[in-house]
Amino acid sequence: MTLRIATFNAENLFRRPVVFGIQDAGKRDEVLDAFRRLVEILEQDAYSEQDKEDIITILLAHSVDVSQEISTQTILVNEPKGMARLLKGDGRNIQVRPEVTGRATWVGWAELVRGDLSLDALKNTAKVIAEVNADILLTVEVEDRLTLDRFNQQVLHGQLGAPAYPFNLLIDGNDIRGIDVGLLSRHPITSIRSHIFDKKNPQDRFGIFSRDCPEFEIDVDGKPLWLLGNHFKSKRGGGGDDKRRLQGERVAQIYRDALERSDRVVVAGDLNDTPDSAALGFLLDAGLQDAMSDSSYHGPPGTHGRCKAADKIDYVMFAPALFGKVKAVGLETRGIAESTVTFESVHGPQDQASDHASLFVDLEL
Repeated sequence: MTLRIATFNAENLFRRPVVFGIQDAGKRDEVLDAFRRLVEILEQDAYSEQDKEDIITILLAHSVDVSQEISTQTILVNEPKGMARLLKGDGRNIQVRPEVTGRATWVGWAELVRGDLSLDALKNTAKVIAEVNADILLTVEVEDRLTLDRFNQQVLHGQLGAPAYPFNLLIDGNDIRGIDVGLLSRHPITSIRSHIFDKKNPQDRFGIFSRDCPEFEIDVDGKPLWLLGNHFKSKRGGGGDDKRRLQGERVAQIYRDALERSDRVVVAGDLNDTPDSAALGFLLDAGLQDAMSDSSYHGPPGTHGRCKAADKIDYVMFAPALFGKVKAVGLETRGIAESTVTFESVHGPQDQASDHASLFVDLEL
C-alpha cells in the first residue's frame, strides 16, 4: 500500500494573534518582546515597584483595554470578573492595585489579542490540505482539537467538498499563545504520549518543549506507526539556539525510545532551524533521515517564504526501516504569497494559506 505522510504549519485555522499580521518586522518583534517581558513579570512571586511601573508601561503601549486611541492593540490582561484583579482605574489612568504584591495575589493572565482570519485565507489553508491529500497530516500552529475538528468538517469538507478526516487529535501544549501540534488521519489514532512536562532538571520552572512533542500511535493496517510531532522554539526572542538544541537532544532520545517499540517511527514538524544546526544534528546523529534528502525529491531547497536553502525549517524524518520505503517526496508551495507560482485565490499575505509550504512523502509499505 502507498501511505502519504505530511506536515503543514497552518499558522492558525480560524483566529490568529493580530501581532503576526504586522508587516514591519521591527514593530512585530517589539510587541512580541513586550509580551514576553509582561508574562515574565506577571509570573514572578513578588513584584517590585519597578515591576509595577513596567507592567503599566507595556499595557499603555499595547493593551486593547487601555485606550481606543492606541492604533496597535495587541496585548490584553484577562481578569475574570469577580476575581482578585491586577489593575484599578481605566484608560490611561490604570494602576496596579496596592493589594497586588505578586503572582499569588491576583487572578488572571496576559494574552495576545486575536483577530479573525478571512474566509479566503481559511479556504486557501484548506486548499493546501486538500491538494496534498495526505493519509496522515501533522498540523502545526492550530488552536485546539475542537477547532481542528471544526475546520476539518466545516471548511475542508463543507466549503471545499474534500473528504473530511475521520480521526483528529491534539493536546494543548506549553505555548502561552495557544498554538499547538495536532494530527489529522485517515487511520485510527490508538494512543498518544505527551511530553509537555519534560524538564532538563526537575527544579526547572519551564519544560523543554515550547509546545509539545506528542507521540501519536497510528494503526496502519494492523501495525503501529509512531509519529513524533514537533514545533521547536522560534528564532524570535532570546535563547532560541540553546532552546532548540535542548529540544533536538530530547527528541533524539524520545525517538530512540520509540524505536524499542517499533521500527516504524517518524519525526515531523516545524523545527525552526536548518539541517546544519546543532538542533538538527542530534536528530541526524540518532539515525533519522530527512525526506528531502531522498533522490526522488527535486523541488526547492527550502520550506518557508521563498523556499531558499536558508528557509528549510520544516521536516519529515524517518527511521531507516521507513526511509528505505520512500517512493516520492513533494512540497506544496502554492499557498505561500511569496511563491513564484500560487493558487489563483492567493493575492498576498492577507489571504495566503501560510508562509510555510506543506511537505509530503509517499511510502510504499
